[in-house]
Amino acid sequence: MPKNPLLQSVISLMNFKVHNKWIGVQDSLKGKLITEDDFKWRLPTREKEGSCEILKYVGGVDLSFSKDDSSIACGTLVVLDLTTNKVVYEDSSIVRLHIPYLPGFLAFREAPVLLELLDKMKNNAHCFYPQLLMVDGNGLLHPRGFGLACHIGVLADLPTVGVGKNLHHVDGLTQSTVRELLQAADSPEHILPLIGDSGCTWGAAMRSSEGSLKPIFISVGHRISLASAIAIVRMTCKFRVPEPIRQADIRSRERLRNNQ
Repeated sequence: MPKNPLLQSVISLMNFKVHNKWIGVQDSLKGKLITEDDFKWRLPTREKEGSCEILKYVGGVDLSFSKDDSSIACGTLVVLDLTTNKVVYEDSSIVRLHIPYLPGFLAFREAPVLLELLDKMKNNAHCFYPQLLMVDGNGLLHPRGFGLACHIGVLADLPTVGVGKNLHHVDGLTQSTVRELLQAADSPEHILPLIGDSGCTWGAAMRSSEGSLKPIFISVGHRISLASAIAIVRMTCKFRVPEPIRQADIRSRERLRNNQ
């Protein structure tokens, strides 16, 4: 059936207005972004520095979608105890999404669901509230330099790391080129800084498990440096994806299956 030209014009106009509104919000939040270490804890691998607390509780968030209805999603928050590698907190919410997806503005569709889970935990003064949050999505490694991890990090005021499974084509970086460079790199750490044509370092690609040909893409979300973000991702990877995000993904999919 041919599409109605008038309807298509109305939809295009609505998307244009939403697009411009979201650009303004994004730019405003971007002005609050912190891209260096800004936290009171220290990494477990670093030497003891006085009475500074150690990073122990790392959160992971993910959103899974129903196979039958792409507007139905399950947002999940888990918290992992780094000393035991066990999930000590889990919460999820099944919702119907009414906000459209526009490229470059994924956060406006997904962030409200995940922020609500964080707010609920914080308002209950839960003792396992995360000291750092890992997001299944990008941070600075984003066409507008402000992905889902940045959006959530700024609004939740949490140190946040973005971990993507796919690479945005930003500043001359492409997925095929990065994979070739990573395979050719003579580095036992299997880490490649993602430096664009402009000379800007957008993040890092990392083969997080032996024999894996598919890297993950790490980028700063908020209140953390890239070096610290990489270190934390490395210490939480049992498989390709860091365990907090992997567990959030597993549990959100299971919740959706059980809800059908």
